Amino acid sequence: MNCDSCKSSDCTASVRKENETESEFQDRCRLQSKLCRIRHKIIVLSGKGGVGKSTVAVNLAAALVLEGKKVGLLDADIHGPSVPTMLGLEHQQVLQTDDELLPVDTDGLKVMSLGFLLQSQNDAVIWRGPMKATVLKQFLQDVQWGDLDYLIIDSPPGTGDEPLSICQMTGPGTYAVIVTTPQKVAAVDVRKSITFCGQLHIPILGIVENMSGFACPKCGEVTHILPAGISMEMAEEMRVRFLGAIPIDPKIALACDNGQAFIRHFASTGTAMIMRDIVQPILELDADRINEIVN
Repeated sequence: MNCDSCKSSDCTASVRKENETESEFQDRCRLQSKLCRIRHKIIVLSGKGGVGKSTVAVNLAAALVLEGKKVGLLDADIHGPSVPTMLGLEHQQVLQTDDELLPVDTDGLKVMSLGFLLQSQNDAVIWRGPMKATVLKQFLQDVQWGDLDYLIIDSPPGTGDEPLSICQMTGPGTYAVIVTTPQKVAAVDVRKSITFCGQLHIPILGIVENMSGFACPKCGEVTHILPAGISMEMAEEMRVRFLGAIPIDPKIALACDNGQAFIRHFASTGTAMIMRDIVQPILELDADRINEIVN
């Protein structure tokens, strides 16, 4: 048996590896058959918690859907799955057909999260690394993603088990968007995420600075509360593209609490326009401009 999802001789599942059992080979073929149908995998990373990765991931995915793309959103945060809440899907349940899980569909976006599988939102997930890696593999291998232009992966903070497992499983065609805030303490940890991507050979699409000033709800003027320019300077120093700065906008918090994608429900705001500008380089992946984007 081999993977029949593509005819490429370079496919990692085209031949059985040395010392690989038949069961391991079939398992790898099953995973690869899913990944071959996903054109671009984008993992949203940060070395620091609380910078708004989930907010960026949700709105990035929603923006791509609005551009007519086929998009999936995988919540890889095992201990704090927040995507269901941000999209108003807390009470949704995952259905199963044959040996596959069906992702939850919302406005054309396919979503999978451990939050759908918990009996209560108050349940704590107390797992060690191997268990988390197994579940993440199932989310890639056993979910009926179908043909996707983009799979957006919301990663937990840091450079530990979950982001490492995801990057090793998804392989070629995986890119990173790194989220930070305009603080030195965040920038220090985000540098580690950039190094992490370099060591794993994951091309970085760019850095997004979140909570970059406060957008006045009346006039839209942005007032910088934290020092401005830190993220852009770091991006230049680390030779990574700076994608843009998203201000603190009360409507973002309102949208998240109401289970709405901000960029869809507040499309006319200045902050939504900033988000759309951030998405443009990611859309260029489909225009075969990847070398220009990541170099």
